Amino acid sequence: MAYAATAGNSLVPTTAAHAVLALQRAMVWLAGASIAIVFIEPSPYELITLAATLIFFATGMQMRLGFVPLLLLLFLLNLGYSISSIAVFDRPGVPNWIATSWYMTVTVIFFAMVISEDTAARLDMLRRGLVVGALIASIAGIAGYFNLIPGGRDLLTLYDRARGTYKDPNVYAAFLVLPALFALQSVVSDRLGKAFRSAIAFGIISLAILLAFSRAAWGMLILTSASMLALMVLTSRSQSQRSRIIVIALVTMVLAAALVAVLLSFDTVSQLFKQRASFDQSYDEGRFGRFGRHILGAEMALGLPFGIGPLQFNRYFPEDTHNSFLNAFMSGGWLAGVCYPALVFVTVLTGFRYVFVRVPWQPTYLAIFSAFLGTVGESFIIDTDHWRHFWLMLGVMWGMFVAAERWKNDTDPARRGSISAR
Repeated sequence: MAYAATAGNSLVPTTAAHAVLALQRAMVWLAGASIAIVFIEPSPYELITLAATLIFFATGMQMRLGFVPLLLLLFLLNLGYSISSIAVFDRPGVPNWIATSWYMTVTVIFFAMVISEDTAARLDMLRRGLVVGALIASIAGIAGYFNLIPGGRDLLTLYDRARGTYKDPNVYAAFLVLPALFALQSVVSDRLGKAFRSAIAFGIISLAILLAFSRAAWGMLILTSASMLALMVLTSRSQSQRSRIIVIALVTMVLAAALVAVLLSFDTVSQLFKQRASFDQSYDEGRFGRFGRHILGAEMALGLPFGIGPLQFNRYFPEDTHNSFLNAFMSGGWLAGVCYPALVFVTVLTGFRYVFVRVPWQPTYLAIFSAFLGTVGESFIIDTDHWRHFWLMLGVMWGMFVAAERWKNDTDPARRGSISAR
């Protein structure tokens, strides 16, 4: 198949029919939108990614040499999980956990391959799908919290916290962070009409994150927003653009503070906010609290080359690990325990290399990279290893790495000449 570089798109296949391209992009949009609805299993996301995989393989998709490290680390990670699960495979949930891990690996490779071609257009469709899905999930969570739908509070909240179309408020809020960054990015960079619509979307999504009462997600939204905006300022092409980002970011902060102040005037919101905002939660403290378990679990992992198997940590301790890096050691032994952090931090370090590469999709890259960094940080205090959006971001990041290298090769005359000379 012949390829050509076009403005804003990396290597769009010139011989592919427009109908095929439209179908491929539509499936990317559907995957982004469907990831917001996961309170049933198999979720729409599983079904759509499976259908999308079949469609893309039937219509054309290529494995790149740049994906070899990703493939190797993912294979070894899941091999470790599979070996460690042998002794406990007959216990409840273990077979499903292993199958889910392998399936997440497939989605990583799928999204990496998809995003490595027709990059700008597919990223745009993914961004749009994620924002639409996030708005649906956010509105559902807000409606449930304020009991705007008969019976909705029981379905759409948990422990008086919004969970929307997710099973858990913490995962729900964490998922909403990336779409919130996309909306915020539009607010500070797009024309007035689109920026205004995006401001409304950002407000709705941020309100849903607040009502989920997830301390990690609150901090993640603040830190990732600051990170993304700082990177946007550093990579802006003009002083006026930098000034606009800074001014609108300050205005957004003031409006967000005003929104929080209004919500705290409601007694039910204020009481739960004070409770959740406290740093002295009972499940965090003590020898067997969250952080105590991290220390004890790490000491235990040093003497267990094959770990204890998936979903077994709470047989030894009062609760789960709440640390994805520790969970890799406990669930998959030393093999998974080494490969999981290697996979994560190789991605992070590689990600920094491409921050200042002026590819056409650079703004989207900055948002996804910031959200991925935030999720990695959250992985130290919660189990993120089966979060669908985490693996989605991981695959998209690797797809953008490969696409950036191909874009540089196609736009650099010296490189093109070197390749031709060979």
